[in-house]
Amino acid sequence: MVEPVIVRREAHNLSRRDIDPDALKVLYRLREHGFTAYLVGGSVRDLLLGRRPKDFDIGTDAHPYQIKRLFRNCWIIGRRFRLAHVKFGTKTIEVATFRRIVTEPARPDDEPVVADATPSPGGLGPLSRDNTFGTPEEDAFRRDFTINGLFYDIGTFSVIDYVGGLDDLEKRVVRSIGDPSVRFVEDPVRMLRAIVMASRLGFDLDPLVTEAIAEHRGLIASASPARLLEEYFKILRAGAAEATFRALARARLLELVTPELQSPPDALWDALARLDRYRQRFTSAPDELTTPLLLGSLLQPLGVLSKPLHGRGASAHADRVSFGILPVARRDLERLRQITDLAPRLIDPGLPPRVVRSLPHRPAFADAVTWLDIHAEAPDVVETWRQVQHRRVAPPHGEAAEGLPDEGAARPSRRRRRRRRRRRSHGPEV
Repeated sequence: MVEPVIVRREAHNLSRRDIDPDALKVLYRLREHGFTAYLVGGSVRDLLLGRRPKDFDIGTDAHPYQIKRLFRNCWIIGRRFRLAHVKFGTKTIEVATFRRIVTEPARPDDEPVVADATPSPGGLGPLSRDNTFGTPEEDAFRRDFTINGLFYDIGTFSVIDYVGGLDDLEKRVVRSIGDPSVRFVEDPVRMLRAIVMASRLGFDLDPLVTEAIAEHRGLIASASPARLLEEYFKILRAGAAEATFRALARARLLELVTPELQSPPDALWDALARLDRYRQRFTSAPDELTTPLLLGSLLQPLGVLSKPLHGRGASAHADRVSFGILPVARRDLERLRQITDLAPRLIDPGLPPRVVRSLPHRPAFADAVTWLDIHAEAPDVVETWRQVQHRRVAPPHGEAAEGLPDEGAARPSRRRRRRRRRRRSHGPEV
């Protein structure tokens, strides 16, 4: 039994005002029904650092189907371990029952699925052997890094630390909970996450973590390609993509996943720096930052779009193609090609007015404008097309930006009136 460090309200900067109101609703309802419920993980870390968390996750001693009984807007997901997803519109608050460490290594190909089993009469539902529920202390020690093992108690407004995360936050270091060699063998993706976290927060890696990555980096190739692709997207959305991919290259993890990125041209670093500057204009990743745009910041500087991708799934009728060992959806690649074909036309001053009027109706128009906003140095052109995007008509006369043709005021289309057919009279019937 480890005695936690408990930091009272007056000794930390975490405030309820900074917590998502829907997460607060979930926390308070669980407490009202007699359950322990904490804000957990990265959200506590980010709030203590004065950052806006991407997600607000909750840990509780309530079992999944007990959670479901409290929330009509709740879905149970997961193959190996049941999780509760409480939906508020498009937002999801993830609620997980406290767990203890499972000695069996994680199977990286497991992905969440909606549970279709019927709960048992006791309300706990069908529990597999992997539903190893535990205490808050056990839950803290099963997490990956100390700065992710912090809890916030909404009842006492205290921060609870079982694993030394507060000290590591102060020292600005990413340290593994337990032996990093063991933890990376359990789940090789943790190696990538350690580097991502250090790069995004500006922290240092603990020397033991660095040594374990060097020793076990080859295991990253055994991780699920789909999981790795999702980690790449998280990097691209976070606003520190250039620093992160440079660090991954130094650790020689990229050569095992996407060897094209291990020694890339300088154009890649320039593209990632532009993507980071765009992302840093927002408190959270904007909806306009779509998957094809993220892919484009990686693929276009490598010249991948000028030639077909090879590897698994590269046939003409495949739904996916490969970038390194990562599966790229063909629809995303096709949309990216549309974006990169359309974007130069948006800044072409020689286009006929008829063509200019047609551009806002292209399926990739909105993405192409965002592409220009990220990668082109033409803010006036982007602003003009943004206005077009909002009005859904072409730019009015006199408002065309530099480099954008003035095609005159948009004219409303006239509906042609159909001529009524004259009914022939045959006279009265005899």
